[in-house]
Amino acid sequence: MTDPLNDPAHNPPESAPKRRSGVWSRLRAYFLAGVLVTSPIVITLALAYWLVNFVDGHVVPLIPAQWNPDTYLRDYFGFKISIPGLGLLVLIVVITLIGWITASYLGNIFVRLGENIVARMPVIRGIYGAVKQIVETIFRNQSQAFRRAVLVEYPRRGLWTIAFVTGKSEGEVKNLIKEELINIYVPTTPNPTSGFLLFVPREDVIYLHMSVEEAFKLVISGGLVTPPDRRPEAQQKVPAASSRTMEKSSDETHASAKVASLIEE
Repeated sequence: MTDPLNDPAHNPPESAPKRRSGVWSRLRAYFLAGVLVTSPIVITLALAYWLVNFVDGHVVPLIPAQWNPDTYLRDYFGFKISIPGLGLLVLIVVITLIGWITASYLGNIFVRLGENIVARMPVIRGIYGAVKQIVETIFRNQSQAFRRAVLVEYPRRGLWTIAFVTGKSEGEVKNLIKEELINIYVPTTPNPTSGFLLFVPREDVIYLHMSVEEAFKLVISGGLVTPPDRRPEAQQKVPAASSRTMEKSSDETHASAKVASLIEE
């Protein structure tokens, strides 16, 4: 009687399934590698295409026909030809001209006159003032807004998150708190345009060596894209903080408060 364990009919060679699985795993790896390579390029080109079309669709119709190069191209070739990016180019030129005019003495007079008119509008003046202050803070050369990435404990002790320094606390906030505070912006994942403003003591902030761009990639990817630690090897081996220490001190505080309440009772 034939032993089924040794019968080739019941036990096909293992090399074929392994070979097939090996081929599929390689194809899968190649496909994922292709996705990783092409996705950033496709997304970037798609966003650039959308931006150019969006600006062209709103700016080109405002250009008079006698100044629009598309008119002469259509007359020359006999059919409609549009120059991609024409609206974006015109917008850049117009913004540059506005900046050049504003820098002059007469331009300053018109800007102040316009700001005085806006300041008399109850709702518009608040929106204009806030937007102007944000834009000036971001584009001012001496500003340090969003130029340092930090690590802070949030939303409680023992949990850490990426944040960005937006400035030094001033005004009433500074005068009310004894410790030196800094303003930090804690972005949300995967949309960093929304987040929270926190006033944190400077000694509770750990400054990171990674760039702001790398920190934003870490936040947007949800931790999937982690930049390498470029610090010296000696510094990498020395922790800067400990979550357990913070949690222990917090637990001790709660325990002491509980004991004190029992004694009072």
